[in-house]
Amino acid sequence: MNKANPDLSISETAGERADDEREIDFDLVRRCQKGDEMAFSQLVQRYQKKVYVVALGMLKNPDDAMDVAQEGFVKVHRYIGNFQGTSSFYTWLYRIVVNLCIDQLRRKGRFAGDEYDERVHGAKTVGGGPGVLSSGLGMNPSKNLSRRELADQMRQAIDELPPYHRAVILMREVEGMSYADMAKALNISKGTVMSRLHHARQKLQRSLQPYVDGELTVD
Repeated sequence: MNKANPDLSISETAGERADDEREIDFDLVRRCQKGDEMAFSQLVQRYQKKVYVVALGMLKNPDDAMDVAQEGFVKVHRYIGNFQGTSSFYTWLYRIVVNLCIDQLRRKGRFAGDEYDERVHGAKTVGGGPGVLSSGLGMNPSKNLSRRELADQMRQAIDELPPYHRAVILMREVEGMSYADMAKALNISKGTVMSRLHHARQKLQRSLQPYVDGELTVD
């Protein structure tokens, strides 16, 4: 253990664990590509809950989310031979699921592409930026709303985002994915990921503004 910097040891341990998990995935994928159905079942067991949560976050309907999760694994089984290992298996799976969610929203007329954000506002403002509840909102939200009430407002605000913006917020803020993995998952450039995330955070800030600037308070 590094006594001078215990946080470094924790970080190294987490990194090693992530590497181990990725190697397990790669081994299972290689076995799947050779026709090992048991390996595929293990991949499903490892990721079925995460896939369902991703789909539910995008679609807001448990039945639709279950359908997409199942369809996602059907696609994985069908196209596992195409997986080259240039990204993690989960990044590849995430891309499949998000695209299926977007297709589902299009079919139900609940999707309108919002690429205009990057064109109208320009990419010059992009960046990782502060968190959704940054100091730019001016006041500690705990002074106005309880943690639970603020979380409810946050979920509602995320639900109201267009699908592309909802996807990047969930990827970054919930899944903790890197910009590089997000770009691979969505098949877009890293700059576009950062731009979408920037505009998604701006939309959330506008939606949450009344709840953190004193317009709404609780006793």
